[in-house]
Amino acid sequence: MIKKGREEIIYLLHKCIEKYQGETGKEIIQNTNRKNYEGLAMTLSEISKELPFTNQELRHDIYPQDKREKEASYPFRKYDITGGQIKDALNGLVANPRNFLVDACYIYLFQMGRLGFVENPMDENLVTLNTDDQKNEGGSLIKENQELKLKLYQFEKNAGKRRWKWNTILCIIAFIVIALVCFYIPSKMYFESNNKLEVLKKDLNILPYKITSDEKDRLEGLWICYTGSPQARVSDPDRYQKMVPNIVEIKYKNGYFIYTRYGASFNHVGYAQFEGPNLVSIFSKVEVKDNEGEEGSEKLIESPRHSLLELTSDSIITAISASWNFDYGNNNKIIGIREVYKKLGNVSNLKEVTNTLENASCKCKIIKWSEMKGDKVINKIFYIKNIYLDSLAHKSLFPLINENSIIFKDPINDSVIIKKKLK
Repeated sequence: MIKKGREEIIYLLHKCIEKYQGETGKEIIQNTNRKNYEGLAMTLSEISKELPFTNQELRHDIYPQDKREKEASYPFRKYDITGGQIKDALNGLVANPRNFLVDACYIYLFQMGRLGFVENPMDENLVTLNTDDQKNEGGSLIKENQELKLKLYQFEKNAGKRRWKWNTILCIIAFIVIALVCFYIPSKMYFESNNKLEVLKKDLNILPYKITSDEKDRLEGLWICYTGSPQARVSDPDRYQKMVPNIVEIKYKNGYFIYTRYGASFNHVGYAQFEGPNLVSIFSKVEVKDNEGEEGSEKLIESPRHSLLELTSDSIITAISASWNFDYGNNNKIIGIREVYKKLGNVSNLKEVTNTLENASCKCKIIKWSEMKGDKVINKIFYIKNIYLDSLAHKSLFPLINENSIIFKDPINDSVIIKKKLK
């Protein structure tokens, strides 16, 4: 019997990674950064996109044909495999992997689909053990465990007379350790960390300006940020004059501000600080929660970006940002872009809604915001997704975030679609 589910896909993906590294010479670092797996994902997608036509030849499940195959490119085709899917499956987060991912792995490794492999297994590691053997093995382990418990009881009985001496020694050692932890170590750590912080403030120019209460109130709050970066994603043929309204939450903390930006596909996190009167720097990166606590994760800064804005208006504020077009793979390019900020209100109860029928219906991210105004609670819902400029009610925003608001680090022909003027 062939293995299935989580155990099967983890083994298949490890074999695929081994083969891919051997054939291409490119190392795949197996952590939780989905970008590390994009090369293998594209290789498997070249197989999976052909699945509607190869079921008889390669003996796999039948897959309906993708009606948008000729119009769409990777990763927007029906049976495309992404680095995120491989990352989740490899880390055991997927109990029932998608059939086309499983078939693509079998074809890549054995030149046949799963149905063909079941008829003629070519790897004994994918065959489950005999149930009787598992029971016998379990019984022997229980017996061995009971014998070890008996030996441990006899050892403790014979050593009981000498145990009180060791207890006394351990109590003395514990007292010394507690004294070090409570007094010496905290004091040493405090002075070292305080000294390091002062050095960082000086070298990196952190918190160079002491803000006023008026500046704090003007920056802190909930904002909407309009950006035209979707217009620069060359993988999207329908990108002309697209834009996205992001919801931005800015909270004051110890002289600087925590910056959280909710976008259509992913979120940004970072901080903002005043560099001088009314001049604000914003530093952020793509939020990658999967890497928290992982060894070496502090080095994984995904798509860092920097914005400068001046609080010279109470309505529309433009910012210049060194950012990215947030495209896939090698198409992810550094861009310079003008963005538009508009303040909505004070920071209050903000909640991201996920995995609901409403999300599926609008194909977007949903943010719910509750704010107290006097004795009343004002509720508002934001639907965040890529939209077209001409759908905005504020026509004054058009020239600020249209295709002319974007420049690439290196000149690229036809990277941004510009409407041709009629003669």
